[in-house]
Amino acid sequence: MFIWGGLFIDPIETNARMSSSPFIPPEWAPHAALWTAFPSNPDLWEEDLVPAQAEAAAMARALAAPYGDRHGDHVILLADGAPAIAAAQAAVGDRATIWAQAFGDIWLRDTGPIFAVQDGAVRAQGFRFNGWGAKYLLPDDDDLAERLAAKAQTPFDSHDFVLEGGAIELNGAGIALTTRQCLLNPNRNPGWTSDAAAETALRAALGITEVIWLDEGLANDHTDGHIDNLARFIASDVILCQSPAPGDPNADILRAIEDRLRAARDGSGRPFHIITIPSPGLVEDADGDPAPASHMNFIIGNASVIVPIYETPSSAGAIAALAPLFPGRRVIGLPARFLLTGGGAFHCITQQQPALLAP
Repeated sequence: MFIWGGLFIDPIETNARMSSSPFIPPEWAPHAALWTAFPSNPDLWEEDLVPAQAEAAAMARALAAPYGDRHGDHVILLADGAPAIAAAQAAVGDRATIWAQAFGDIWLRDTGPIFAVQDGAVRAQGFRFNGWGAKYLLPDDDDLAERLAAKAQTPFDSHDFVLEGGAIELNGAGIALTTRQCLLNPNRNPGWTSDAAAETALRAALGITEVIWLDEGLANDHTDGHIDNLARFIASDVILCQSPAPGDPNADILRAIEDRLRAARDGSGRPFHIITIPSPGLVEDADGDPAPASHMNFIIGNASVIVPIYETPSSAGAIAALAPLFPGRRVIGLPARFLLTGGGAFHCITQQQPALLAP
């Protein structure tokens, strides 16, 4: 089915909502809540703390705003410590619900739960978190998923393998995108030495029936190739990826991704619709090295799609290309340059909690 990013209400979802297997609604399906976090630790963020807070707050306010006949998201913003709570309240006012919560850092896509629907109810799925292969081990990250499930008053299912939410991209019909660089990396699950081993675990935990494998991610990405910087479903059979802007350090990688996706087929042998938008091109970090900047790290809200931009020549073209792909939603480009200093952008710091629809 070819839905340009509209609400995913079709026989697949209706049947899956009553299934005894886990079902992950697609990101464009209605949200009961949109969870995010506020940069809080000055020792981590240093001089970037205040501008990163401003970027996170701008995203939260935009997601909460209605558009047309669509209600905005109920944004739940976690803040850690009295100074961060006060700064969050000043920055978002009544546009978000602010909850005091201890966490290592703001990357809820990876440290928070993945919300599934099973037997007509929402259940939180939790996985082991090891700091992206033991690179960044921080207090209060490894049990955050279970604590947030309790706050959400949802049952919690714990799975004994390492998985970050940013490592998988789902279409709401059982198909996942991911990379071998991340999922088969021995710094996560050393026993996963083949595609089949990972697919077996994903099938049992998340009801995934098919996996489309890409090889590697962006240069200098400490996540080892998270898919949400590379390719995204915007409908059950539509995949969005990036074409390299001039001077892009990831040009070869982006071309290989597009070629792989154009060759991919679903379980019935049907191709996907592949759409490209311009990449940000070269974005340098403080040391002058290429940073893993990507317009793919957008979050699809109930009323708006918030896209990270980096003040590069391609930003306006990327937003213009995205706007017609989400009819009924407002597509907004917001700066994410300071969030990028911490390693990610808007998709990385959010996690959607699905709304249950009547069958």
